Amino acid sequence: MNTNRIAPGKLSMAAACAALLALLPGCDWIDSKLHPPPDLKFIEAGAEYSAKPDLAEVEYRYPLTPAELSQLTPKNIAHYTQEQVDQIYARLTPGAIPDGVFDGGLFFPRGTSGKKRLAEIVGGLPGLAVQLKTQKLELIGATLWQGKVFYRDEGVLRNRISDLSLLKPLIDGDPATLPQLDAGGKHAWLMFPAKLYCGQSLLDSRRESVIIDYYFSDDLPGYRERPDYLASRRGFKVRDEIRMVRPGFYLGRAYLDRVFLLNFTLYNAEIAERDGDGFRKTGQVPPITDKNGETVKPCWPGTQQRARAPA
Repeated sequence: MNTNRIAPGKLSMAAACAALLALLPGCDWIDSKLHPPPDLKFIEAGAEYSAKPDLAEVEYRYPLTPAELSQLTPKNIAHYTQEQVDQIYARLTPGAIPDGVFDGGLFFPRGTSGKKRLAEIVGGLPGLAVQLKTQKLELIGATLWQGKVFYRDEGVLRNRISDLSLLKPLIDGDPATLPQLDAGGKHAWLMFPAKLYCGQSLLDSRRESVIIDYYFSDDLPGYRERPDYLASRRGFKVRDEIRMVRPGFYLGRAYLDRVFLLNFTLYNAEIAERDGDGFRKTGQVPPITDKNGETVKPCWPGTQQRARAPA
């Protein structure tokens, strides 16, 4: 007898969990351990909220230089603790809303309890497929989610899904009719649309972040009730926010109904290679223009005067 077969009563739960992880990014933990992160400075923090440092003080005392930001990669950033990732995120600026295809990866830093972040949060969210082990959830995310496609001029984003096998029970109609995209040698289906705008960060309100909002996605062109509703206000109420590490590389935070779930990265190798060297030397980001040739304004960078540090 095949004991690995999913019982009919549990099929929808497994599929829903797969859809959740499809909305969020995937990564290889073993590979990330082979890429140690740069030796950045952080302020000591405790587990309680009252023991957390003021994020303005973190940035004032230890501003991140262009050289330090250039050392961060989607691989090595996963090796920091959650508190350290939070302090890195707080020292980033939002930049402009991205445009084009970005590869994605999620990571689950260990929290102060020693448990993986996903296990901590999922364990406290009723209705999720908590029967699935964290390792299996990571595998599902890595298999399904390949990144995001930004349509900046339209203010819309879509997620790149590489494998529909686990999502088929949730898809209404013929999956072959879903929008598809070939980019970077990878084939993907485009699902789970979201709105793009500059808005307040749920972690650090001193400056804006780029917001990826699924709450009212049902009024977007190409919205498909099943499975797209899972990310909306009638589903998991997903909300992402991102800030720019350097050109072509963004660090993101995923929330379910305003509860922080995990971190993710977005990376466009073409932009990173084209603008990376100039940013490392000067800290400047080249102007970005829209389809009409007009300069795209970055999201609000806040009023705190950022301390100058030698690159």
